[in-house]
Order: sequence, then structure tokens, then C-alpha cells
Amino acid sequence: MPETPVSPEAVAPRRGRGRRPADEVRADVLRTVGGILLQEGLADLTFERIARESGVSKATLYKWWPSVGVLALDGYFHAVEDALAFPDTGDIRADLTTQLHHFIELMTTTPAGRLLSELIGQSQIDQDLATEYRRLYSSARRQLAAARLRAAQDAGQIRPNVDVQVIVDQLWGAVYNRLLVPDEPVTAAFGDALIGNLLDGVASS
Repeated sequence: MPETPVSPEAVAPRRGRGRRPADEVRADVLRTVGGILLQEGLADLTFERIARESGVSKATLYKWWPSVGVLALDGYFHAVEDALAFPDTGDIRADLTTQLHHFIELMTTTPAGRLLSELIGQSQIDQDLATEYRRLYSSARRQLAAARLRAAQDAGQIRPNVDVQVIVDQLWGAVYNRLLVPDEPVTAAFGDALIGNLLDGVASS
């Protein structure tokens, strides 16, 4: 009885799943961390818990992030990045208002505000976190805002001799101050007042 031909596909060994791409693994970790942080805050975040919930080994976590604080910051940044995107509609007042409202809403209606305060506090004793906070978060956010403000200068909406870095400090620095020193509330009306004072001025004449 003749043998039945066997197709090459039938005899070829099946490929295993193999190792996942590093970018995919990092994304899983950051999603896990961001979810924990925005639901619970920083207190119970550990490498052990992250490894367990993300399915990534502690050795891999330590290889990519030198401390749990740095990993928390990275997860936080990726969790809020879309919410803090800077619009460009061509109207600088409208765009400042939109972005500042989104920032204030995130800081006051989700755990992100308390979490950011915790990360800033932790960075005082964690040099790796302090370095990454400036590189990944504060400097990156400042650059995005400055770029939008320079575009407004090019469009003639802001005087060309104005230092846009000072504008960043006037607006977002004021919000951070109220978040960290909560003598007064952080509200959308506060954001509107900041923008009005900035763009309209405060002098009586």
C-alpha cells in the first residue's frame, strides 16, 4: 500500500511563541504600574507586586528601572500623557485654557494629584527619581508648553520679546504651588484667572 505523501508543513517543527519584544514587555509593565498608581497611589507599589501582576520578572524590572520610584514615574507619565497633550488650534488663549483645565481636572479629580505630590516628595531622597523626574516629566512638559507658546509668538499672539519659560512658570508653577501648599483650592476658575492675568495684564491702565 503506497504511503500517503506528507506535506512540508506537517513535518516542519512548530515555532514556539519565543521571547516577546522588549517594547511590548515594557508597555505591559507601564500599563500595570499606571493602573495601580491611578487607582491606589504609591504606597503599596513594589517590584514584587509589579512583577506578579505584569508577568515580568523582577530581574527584568531592575534592569530597566533602578528604583521603584523611577518605575512609578515612568508609569505615571505614560498614564497621563494623553490627558496632558497640548492642543494647537491656532488660538493660544483657547489652547492654554484647554490644557490647563485638563491638567487641573487630572490633579483634582483623580489620584494623579496626590501621586505627583508623593513622587516630588520621594525625589528629595531618591536621586535616580529626581533625575528622571526632570528628564521624563518636568522638562518634557515644559518643552511642549514652550513650543506651543513660541508658535503663538510666531503667529503674533504673544510679544516676541517675552520669555516663554517664564510664562510656563507663571501658569503651571502656580498650579503646582497650590497642589503642594494647599492653602487655596485648585479649580478651573483659578486656571482661567491665571490665563486672564497673563494675557490681559493686571495694571489698571
